[in-house]
Order: sequence, then C-alpha cells, then structure tokens
Amino acid sequence: MSNIDIPVPQSRPLNVQPPERSATQPPAVWKGYEKYLFRVAFIFFVIMSIPTGSGWYVNLFTIDWTAVHYRDLYDIARFQPNFLGGGGEGGGPSALYGYADWLLILAIALAGGVIWSLFDRRRLNYNLLYYWLQVIVRYRAAIGIIGFAYTKVLPVQMPYPSEGLLNTNFGDLTSQKIYWLSISIVPWYQVFAGIVELTAGILLLFRKTATLGAIFLFAALGDIVYVNLAYDGGVHVYSSYFVLFAAFLLVKDVPKIYNLLVRERYTAPVNYELQFRQPWLRWARIGLKAAVIYIFLILLGWVQWENFRYDPYKQPAAKGITALRGYYEVTEFRLNNQLLPYHPLDSLRWQQVTFEKWTTLTFKVNRPQRLDLSNGGGSPMRDINRTFELAGVGGGQRVFYYEADTVHHVLYLQDKNRSGVARNAPPQPQFLTADQEYRQIHESALTTRRRRGIPRERARDGGRPRMTLHYETNADGSEVVLRGVDERNDSVYVALKRLNKQYTLSKSSLNAGEY
Repeated sequence: MSNIDIPVPQSRPLNVQPPERSATQPPAVWKGYEKYLFRVAFIFFVIMSIPTGSGWYVNLFTIDWTAVHYRDLYDIARFQPNFLGGGGEGGGPSALYGYADWLLILAIALAGGVIWSLFDRRRLNYNLLYYWLQVIVRYRAAIGIIGFAYTKVLPVQMPYPSEGLLNTNFGDLTSQKIYWLSISIVPWYQVFAGIVELTAGILLLFRKTATLGAIFLFAALGDIVYVNLAYDGGVHVYSSYFVLFAAFLLVKDVPKIYNLLVRERYTAPVNYELQFRQPWLRWARIGLKAAVIYIFLILLGWVQWENFRYDPYKQPAAKGITALRGYYEVTEFRLNNQLLPYHPLDSLRWQQVTFEKWTTLTFKVNRPQRLDLSNGGGSPMRDINRTFELAGVGGGQRVFYYEADTVHHVLYLQDKNRSGVARNAPPQPQFLTADQEYRQIHESALTTRRRRGIPRERARDGGRPRMTLHYETNADGSEVVLRGVDERNDSVYVALKRLNKQYTLSKSSLNAGEY
C-alpha cells in the first residue's frame, strides 16, 4: 500500500457548504456493527466474484485467440459459484432452487467476519478496502452483464419461432416456453433489452457513472428475475446474482438519493479514487481497463456478430434441403405396408411434418414424449445438440436432426431429444464425417472451438433413436414422399403435401443465420 494514497473526496467549490457531512463522505470512524457487516460483505462478494469451477480455467487457458468463438469469451464472463454441484437453476427444494451455494458462502462470510473481528479490533474504518471491493463488484457485474447483453443485442438468446413451433398447439408449450416465445416474436424489443443491459455494463466500468449503471442493472435484471420466477424460467439464479451485485453498489448511495428525492435537500455526489504515485501503476490501471474494454466490448461484440450471421447458437448452422422446406399435411401414411387413415388420437400415424430452413425435421404423433425442460441452449458446438426447437414443447412433437445424401436422396435422422437416453450409451456410426460437418459451417464461424467441439460431442453421442428415409419430390417441392425405416425398424411410407399457411404473426425482419 506504500505506492498509493487513501482515497479522498474530489474537490468541491469553496462557496458550497453541504448541510450534512454524512450525506457527502463516510465517517472517519466506523461503528462496530458497520465494520462487522463490511467484513462479512467483503468475504461474501469476493467469493461470489471468483470462478469456482475447473471448467472455467480450462476454457481460459485453451482459448485460441487467433480464432475466437463467441462462447470462449461468453464462458469467461458467465460464471457463478458452484460448490455443491447439481441443483442449479431448476434444482427444486433439495437445492433451495439453486440458491444453496449462496447460503453456504454467506455462512462462510458470517463466520469469517467473526474471526476477522477478533484479529482486527483497532481498525477505525475500511474506506480503502471498501473502495477496492466496489471495484471488484463493479467489474464482475460489468463483464458478466455485457456477455449476457450481446445475446440480446444480436438476438440469438430467444430465436424467432421455427416453422414447427409456429404450428405447435399453445397448450403443448410450457410456461417458460411461452415467455421465451413472447419475447422472440418481437426481436426489436429483445434488442432494446440487450441495449439496456449493455449500457449498464459500460457505465459500471467507469467510477463516475457506476451508480447510474447499478440503477440500470438493478432495474433490468430485477425484471428478468421476476419473469423467470413467474414462468418457471431457467435463469432466475443468474439474474438474481446481478441484482444482488447492483444492490450492493447502490447501498452507499441510498442515503444521498433519499436526501435528494424525499427530503429535497442539497446533495453532492462524492466520487473516490486512488491517486497512484508511481507512473507504472497509473499505466497498469489504464492498461487493465483497456484490455477489459477491448476483450468484452469490442472483440466479444465482433465474434457475437459473426455468430449471429453464420452460427446462431440455438439454431443449427447447416442449411437444410431447400426443396423440402415448409409445412406439410400428411395425405397418406403406411406402417409396415398397412394404411393408417387419419385420426387425431392415433398414436402411430404422423399428423403434420415440417422441414425447417436448417437441418431439422419435425412431426407430431399422439403419443407422449419425454419433455426437455432446459432453456433450449443445449450444446452450441454441434447442430444436433441445439435444442430450442424442442425444449418446453409437449403434445407428441418429435424433432429430428438430419444429415442428407443429396445424390441418392437419403435422409439420416437422429432424435434431438436426449431425455431418457443413457448418458454412457456407446457411440453410433455417423453418416457425415467430422470434416463434412465442418464444411456445413461458414468459414467465418468455423472457429477452433467448433473444430474441437464437433469430434468431442460425436464421440459421446450414442443411444439416440434413428431413422433412415429416402425422399422423392416434384419440381417445386409441393409434394414429397418419404419411405424407409423408423426408430423401431418398422417400414414407413409418408406422402406429404405442402400447405402455404398464412400466419397472423408477421415475418421477422431480424433473423439470425443465413439459410
């Protein structure tokens, strides 16, 4: 500490005398309970600001900075304490709905505060340490919310509904899915929400605007906490994390805000800063701030733009067969050469079929399926593991990823829903090689992380239900015939007729991906 001075208030005009000293600067001597509460807060927020999972460090030290994927930087920005494992966002009562780690850290902080008090009884105040704690909390909150914000500014967090989702019965959607879709259908509102979050993060990076940034953060993320609790969403813990950090940053300003807005008294904001005596310390401070701004504002913004254009993380990147795209009614369905006439309660007959713009086939049968209750992110490194199309969708909706042999007109399909599939199931043969999967991705999006992730996920991708179907279509794709074997090795024959369905919902002018 020999190279720095204790923070002091910035100078004020000499002809202005604030009426109350407590509204402008902290007291020289803190009360006993204030010192204890600070000790607890210091231990608590420092632990909350440190990555605890080994995966975070593995990611940090294996990033290829010559070919950065947005997820490389996003995973640096997005972390929260995880000492107990499991539980998580939707862990239920056994994990205290994901907040068990917080309570554990609070218990450690309370005990640590007592021990600290025993060995530091003569301390008059913690003004200097309080300053540094605010810096830690500001930067942690800023980096985290900037990473969170970019997935909305360039809307990939809540994709515009796919054709299959547009033809799903409302009653077959979970409450979480309904909320996510209600945001996705107004992408420019999603962009606005992202801009608010991004603004909060930028303001938090600078000491003089930190209070305004904390207000933005508290308001924006408080709303997200509420809707995630109301709609059984999957990010209530992580959004609460930012609300907590914002509240801590605002605590020191509550008396001044109250004095100004309620008591209508003169209130002068006081900003504290450290005066670094040696030049290298001043340059180090500037360099660290510049590095944060470059990595998490400029570089992350650029790679997120590349992701939005070519590889949106909740949608497959590979283009589907253009001639097959659309929504179809099933005009004829045969199972093991037996004709099954249409009946809404038939548990075997396909009822409606959709070929998406990307490599996904969906159809509906009147048979219950295991429900995917994730937030739809899946694993962004491989198209088959991107699950937004099926997450939160019931009603017998089946979602299959396909690889196509366009020469022989064959579709190799695998069920995207891994619910109920054994985790250690042996890997199965793949139609496309890893190199062929690479070629389905635009070269700008084919980062080192994608190159590593595809073979890694292929090696453990076993046990999925599979189908092999030959397809025939007329010139304009309005009529399609599928024939082959389904996941139970039954022969199927499906005749399809495209429906040019008109939706009340207008088409989006802001779509991720180039298909």
